[in-house]
Amino acid sequence: MNDFYRAMLARDPRFDGKFFVAVKTTGVYCRPICPARPKRENVVFFPDAAAAEAAGYRPCLRCRPECAPLSPAWWGRRAVVQRALKLIAANELSGRGEEQFARRLGVSARHLRRLFQTEIGRTPKQIADANRLNFARRLIVETAVPIRSVARSAGFASLRRFNDAFKKRFERAPSQLRKARLKRDAGGIELKLSFRPPCDWPSLIEFYRTHPIPGVERAAENCFERVFRLDGKMGFLRVQPVAGKPQLKLTVIADDARLLFQVVSRVRRMFDLDSDPMLIAECFAPVPLFARLIARFPGLRVPGSWDPFETAVCTILGQVVSADQRASLVAQLVRDHGEAIVHPVTGEPAYLFPGPEVLANADLSAIRTSSARRDAVREFSRRVLRGAISLSEAQDPAQFRKTLIEVDGLGAWSAEYISLRSIGDTDAFPRTDLILKRALALHPDLDIDSLRPWRAYAAIYLWKAFARTLSKRKEKARRDAPAPALRGGPRTGIASLVARAGGAAR
Repeated sequence: MNDFYRAMLARDPRFDGKFFVAVKTTGVYCRPICPARPKRENVVFFPDAAAAEAAGYRPCLRCRPECAPLSPAWWGRRAVVQRALKLIAANELSGRGEEQFARRLGVSARHLRRLFQTEIGRTPKQIADANRLNFARRLIVETAVPIRSVARSAGFASLRRFNDAFKKRFERAPSQLRKARLKRDAGGIELKLSFRPPCDWPSLIEFYRTHPIPGVERAAENCFERVFRLDGKMGFLRVQPVAGKPQLKLTVIADDARLLFQVVSRVRRMFDLDSDPMLIAECFAPVPLFARLIARFPGLRVPGSWDPFETAVCTILGQVVSADQRASLVAQLVRDHGEAIVHPVTGEPAYLFPGPEVLANADLSAIRTSSARRDAVREFSRRVLRGAISLSEAQDPAQFRKTLIEVDGLGAWSAEYISLRSIGDTDAFPRTDLILKRALALHPDLDIDSLRPWRAYAAIYLWKAFARTLSKRKEKARRDAPAPALRGGPRTGIASLVARAGGAAR
């Protein structure tokens, strides 16, 4: 406990969300970065916000615990609770009964409630309701979204019921927290997304710049933008770093505020904002090579995906081709089969990525790739459409990879890479990737399996450190001798990012 108190006094943002500080004299709980400095005898520590609230504490109005990155303690539960928490964090319980929600996890609602009470001290519905009210408070404090729209975004059909629930939770009416604003910002709704530093933003944005979905996404030096459709409603988002703070600024333009919860959840996944660099560094410290890489490239993140289906289809098209060829193939697919729209900000032509219902039986003959890959795109789409392949984060990654390999044209590399990016599998490791194979050959004593469950980060660091030099070696070998048929992983993927931005490990 003394270690927790010293961490609280340090106000170190690396500890943000890893534990919470409850103050007995005030009845509130805070983030460890809160400016308040209660005496040691007046505080008690909790691993997550749910535990603090189960003990009767309410969230601090000053540091706003709902803005903290997710705590790793939330994911240290038994498998069923872990998967349920991921679904709840993605707002998957909203609009569903507990029985229907529990069936997705293969248990009864009664059993799931019992597990949650044992592990956390609260029911799934209580946690989901708290999450939605937390998000509602963010909208009230940080934006000018009308309170009635905020209530709808929190799942309340009645403004009166929303006001009652809000006041019961925060001991303030929504109107008391709303800062004076003359008008809604015409530039969109802005929210700040916190993360634990360090974060290598340049590598992240370079990845999205070199792996574009033309017409849908755009990445510049300091900004990522895309159009989207959620629940039948279109919108636009922009993500930028906040100078000097461990935050990203998210700007969203959408007619329906109810989309905001989903948008924030997806953006956090895209940029791996709930990663814990300290935890990963601690896991990697006993391995000299990775200890050096962590020190040299602090804060590398795993690039996730806005939409798992998009990422999987782009991965299939990108097998065994260069990054430029991949971009060309994806552009063809979007142009020929995506939905043409007018960009909601610029007014220029734009596209929405085609869904599985479009690609399942699409004529892809104009796509300049092999017939095997065209067939793989169609077959993958059909299996997603009929539910044979789930793209939910809340599933067993090993089973997910097994279902992917059953698709003709998808091998071990594709399964691992899609798992790494599409469902946030932190232990995915595309061992057959050409760069990773060469890196492992240079370090035959390296035990990658000792780095479980963070092997995805091991892949990111190896790509970052070795892609440029090993790619050059590969190109020289091609010039010196006839190249055999390519096997294993493609020449695209994250490796193409680090080939431009990384360097060789010393």
